[in-house]
Amino acid sequence: MTAETDAKLIEEGRKLFAGEWKFVWASPSIETLPPMAGMEVAFAGRSNVGKSSLINALTGRNALARTSHTPGRTQELIFFEGPDKSGLRLVDMPGYGYASAPKTKVASWTKLIHQFLLGRATLARVYVLIDARHGIKDVDQDVLKTLDKSAVSYQVVLTKADQVKPLELEKHISETMTALAKHPAAFPEVLVTSSRSGAGMPELRAAMVRLLGERA
Repeated sequence: MTAETDAKLIEEGRKLFAGEWKFVWASPSIETLPPMAGMEVAFAGRSNVGKSSLINALTGRNALARTSHTPGRTQELIFFEGPDKSGLRLVDMPGYGYASAPKTKVASWTKLIHQFLLGRATLARVYVLIDARHGIKDVDQDVLKTLDKSAVSYQVVLTKADQVKPLELEKHISETMTALAKHPAAFPEVLVTSSRSGAGMPELRAAMVRLLGERA
């Protein structure tokens, strides 16, 4: 891809995410999902990895997605829609792994996540958020395996990169790429982001614009 194409996609991404974004739907179960429409991009990750913060940073809104320091606060699939003609929806998924909730509740969220990933024709890509301070954990591997089976393309996004020293960050990027080589449905490139500094947001927006173009 040329630098000119990259610059064009980044500018288109900036314009798309500068438009109006709004909450449209919350689904506590697979039966309550909204009708399929447009193109959906979902954000998955361990509890407290920074999914809501990333969505707020992407859209330039402080409180579009509700953030919390308590793991497990997002208990539903939360849908956000962009400008009318874009056809793009963002889906904030419940965090998997540790959550300060009863085990039965955590099990039901986990089931919801897996069912959604396996059965949603409008789902174009899943961004799997991994904390840059820790890298891929065993609980992430379970979700990556589900994604491999579901035929939904996915890409790993490292979050909180501003909280990691450069050499350590390089090491975690390298380890993540090595781990992803074993997963057939994984996108080969890793995106490195920080919701606090805004690093990586232009590239993530551009990736979604590219997806929209491919599905048009």
